[in-house]
Amino acid sequence: MLRPVRLVVLSRSPRLHTTRRLVESARALGHEPRVVDPLEVELGLGGEAPALYWRRRGFPAADVVIPRIGPSIHQYGLSVLKQLELKGVPLLNGSGALAASRNKMRCLQLLAAAGVPVPRTVMASDPSGLEELVKLVGGVPVLVKLLSADGKSGVMVCESLQSLEAALEAILGLGQNIVVQQYLQGGRGRELRALVVGGRVVAALRRQRRPGRGGAPQTRARFRVAELSAEQERLAVEAARVLDLQACAVDMLDVTGGPRVFEVNGSPSIRDAEAACGVDVARLVVERAVALAGG
Repeated sequence: MLRPVRLVVLSRSPRLHTTRRLVESARALGHEPRVVDPLEVELGLGGEAPALYWRRRGFPAADVVIPRIGPSIHQYGLSVLKQLELKGVPLLNGSGALAASRNKMRCLQLLAAAGVPVPRTVMASDPSGLEELVKLVGGVPVLVKLLSADGKSGVMVCESLQSLEAALEAILGLGQNIVVQQYLQGGRGRELRALVVGGRVVAALRRQRRPGRGGAPQTRARFRVAELSAEQERLAVEAARVLDLQACAVDMLDVTGGPRVFEVNGSPSIRDAEAACGVDVARLVVERAVALAGG
């Protein structure tokens, strides 16, 4: 029998759904999971070797770490991951991969450079020129993404000039960079999400956005199971490979002319995928992490 693997889940709380499911699956497989809040980890440099502490004591022994780094702790979480890498601890997703996926424009740059089709996109530091930026991507409808320094983002769908004006009024003065992205014809209800683990698609969903009012951020959505074409599946796997992510969600637009990848999430929730598809995604993620640990 294989030895139990000491598996650390870096997460703000063991009560979060995805974290809880990972812990349950690890235990069911006979491993030894522990949840560590990244904000309770201290980092030390300047001694004989990089040091890691948890609550001012030694960091728990770990054969592999599964990062669950949300936008609110993005920068500090990446520092913790980098310190783990310096100490040679295997990570399911590395600090560089997570940083690239969280930076929306950098993510699209890497994908486009590798030949993965993406929607027409422009980025600017001054939102006052929003109307001109929209023209550069072909006019409305568009997605307007607000990017802050801590990695958080908000999304607005602008389907008309009126909603564009409302969006501009809402974001002026916020001092955030913006990304304007082509929202291809037929985009509503045509968004796909593929969960990729270990280089293969393990679950696929179709996402229906629930519209807000007057340019309000689109934060709610419903999902149902989807069947991917061979090309959609290939692009999802390729996007994960380009960003060097062992577990991620790849979001695509299912449109005439072929799919377009518009976002990749290195710390996705698995709740919707497990509920809609009936797939034990948590178990697959744990098994991939254990394989990386040599277990």
